[in-house]
Amino acid sequence: MTLPVRGFQASGYRSLQRIAYPMSRLDVFVGANGAGKSNLYRALELLRAAAANTIGRDLGSEGLDRTMWAGARKGGGPPRIALAVDLSEPDRLEPSYRYEIEIGYPPPVSAAFALEPHVKTETLQYLGGRRPATLMSRDGPSVMVRGEDGRPADMDIDLLPSETVLGRLEDPSGYPALDQVRRTLLAWRFYHDLRTDSDSPLRRPCVAVATPDLASDGSDLAAVFATLAHIREDTRDLDVAIDGAFPGAELVVPPPGQMASFELRFPDFPQRVFQAAELSDGTLRFLGLAGALMAYRLPPFIALNEPEASLHPDLMEPLGRMIANAAARTQVWLVTHSERLAQVIQATGAGAVRTVVKRDGATTVEGLTLLGTFRDE
Repeated sequence: MTLPVRGFQASGYRSLQRIAYPMSRLDVFVGANGAGKSNLYRALELLRAAAANTIGRDLGSEGLDRTMWAGARKGGGPPRIALAVDLSEPDRLEPSYRYEIEIGYPPPVSAAFALEPHVKTETLQYLGGRRPATLMSRDGPSVMVRGEDGRPADMDIDLLPSETVLGRLEDPSGYPALDQVRRTLLAWRFYHDLRTDSDSPLRRPCVAVATPDLASDGSDLAAVFATLAHIREDTRDLDVAIDGAFPGAELVVPPPGQMASFELRFPDFPQRVFQAAELSDGTLRFLGLAGALMAYRLPPFIALNEPEASLHPDLMEPLGRMIANAAARTQVWLVTHSERLAQVIQATGAGAVRTVVKRDGATTVEGLTLLGTFRDE
């Protein structure tokens, strides 16, 4: 069982000096270039990286000195990146768990590389009781956990400063809450680089195995379509979406052997099918997004970064409908430069459209308070 997202907080990361955002089923973000929309998206992606135990490597590849907030810091303490997410049990609206992680530079005297990201603190709190209870607390190399009896104990774990407790969890059955949060974050999907060049994974057949959701790079798109066509045996919604985007076009998914593939038939050439390798960039990208948003079983959280890239403006309406429909099955976070796409989604009533702005170098959302609420709600 995965957990819905109720809130997200970040501070000290790029232009995110300090921000707390209350999550809904569908959050749509628009704003000028450089306002920090992608930084919000990337901060969420780093929370998943914490569960995958790659956050140190990911921040290191960005350059820790370039990812830190460059403005003035209150209190004059050392620079830190802090990220947190609030998750709830499915039948609750209020948060049940809060996972937080804080990352900074290594100490001046330590066996570490000079710009290596170090996890300074890491905590998991249970918020569903009368008062918050700390289930896991990590301060440097020391890790405290509470067992099912509620008693605190030291966790016996060989932990490097660049590693996370979530990513190194070796006894999931012994720490069910930690494991549930870890599995939830790992199930998140981020779609921002669905390549459409000649070597794109979208253009190639893939191994035919039942595939419930699309990989972040789209490499199993053919298997996603084959699962709908030959396992679930229902492509009606997918067919409607494709016809809405390309009137008269028909998705053809041959019964797979070892490999799965797909083709498209257009009304102008009814006797000919076009393989994925032949499709235009825009057509292929739309099909990739359809696979992400209409798969057999959607991830618990989907983030889309500028999905309108390479798409004709006329495709914004069918894309917007797909996104709104997906929000009935999962949570969706959308960053877009397309006002038309945002207007289509807003007209469905499925989600709120928010404007990201930058004030004094810091990213925020219009109407958002520091406490993570909106002034007009």
